Amino acid sequence: MKIITVASARPNFMKVAAILDEFDQRQEVEAQLLHTGQHYDYEMSKIFFDELGVPEPDFHLGVGSGSHAEQTAKVMTAFEEVLHTEQPDWVIVVGDVNPTMACTIVANKMGIKVAHVEAGLRSFDRRMPEEINRVLTDSIADLLLTPSIDGNMNLIKEGVAEEKIRFVGNIMIDTLYNMRERADESTLLADLGLSAHEYGLVTLHRPSNVDDEVTFEQFVEVLEETATDLPLVWPVHPRSEKQAKAFGLWGRLETTGDLHLLDPVGYLDNVNMMHNARLVLTDSGGIQEETTALGVPCLTARENTERPITITEGTNTLVGTDQEVILDCIQKLLQDGTPSNREALPKPLYWDGNTAERIADTMLGME
Repeated sequence: MKIITVASARPNFMKVAAILDEFDQRQEVEAQLLHTGQHYDYEMSKIFFDELGVPEPDFHLGVGSGSHAEQTAKVMTAFEEVLHTEQPDWVIVVGDVNPTMACTIVANKMGIKVAHVEAGLRSFDRRMPEEINRVLTDSIADLLLTPSIDGNMNLIKEGVAEEKIRFVGNIMIDTLYNMRERADESTLLADLGLSAHEYGLVTLHRPSNVDDEVTFEQFVEVLEETATDLPLVWPVHPRSEKQAKAFGLWGRLETTGDLHLLDPVGYLDNVNMMHNARLVLTDSGGIQEETTALGVPCLTARENTERPITITEGTNTLVGTDQEVILDCIQKLLQDGTPSNREALPKPLYWDGNTAERIADTMLGME
């Protein structure tokens, strides 16, 4: 079975790492990796491949960034050429970025089967570009591999045939568990003079949070106030740094005591910081899942989440963008203290590190 697996944004790399490793152990699979090139600078892309042991891509489209339409068009045009040449049996797409949707459309129109890893997630907010990508991808993919049982329910409600749906679990957790011991070797916290459970980790980059000056300034005020009680570490996404400078907020961030502004970090450093954080403030999707697996309190600065299981069966709390609500939640967590043995907390079903094996078994069983 010839399979092309598509990777684009950084979270994709964590997902494809475990899948490719599993395929490498299956003699009946010829696996190829295609990198669309959505994140084009070294820190945001290549270091993840190096640390995760992901092989050099067989194909690199190099589409870079751009508007949604521009990026989608570039991916579709370049991917079509690859499929014409390679004629794979399956294309695997992961997550919800623009290339996920674009590659699915191209393969579908060429009669090549598509498997969507992380299918069925819904925020029910069509203002989010990722939600459009999820819905469109799931509507035409041939195999929908869901990370949690609510994904199955969402797809069935949308009229997707049940025989296309397979509940396989969360692929992100495979890589997280595989890399935990290596992540423990990170010296980043020691270099920053920080101790376990005595700092907070921040990741903010969504356009809805950093492209609006008023909203961004409110987050800056949250960080300024929180840093008086709890040291904070923020590996700053290039988009966030660009907007902070444009809004005249960068100087305030740089002069906030006990706020450590970092360049983007690699996967292992990030896992180590997440694992040892007292709490995490984020607007990322994947971090909601990883903190649940690690038992770390997570405050998600969004009005909705496509991963509600991280709230009902995990450590996640939606706090929106109201600074008073965020500050109140932070103070409550600080007052509650750090629970012992956080990783022993119950996890959602199939968040066990064996999802890649279930994916491979499922796909090979459909020959």
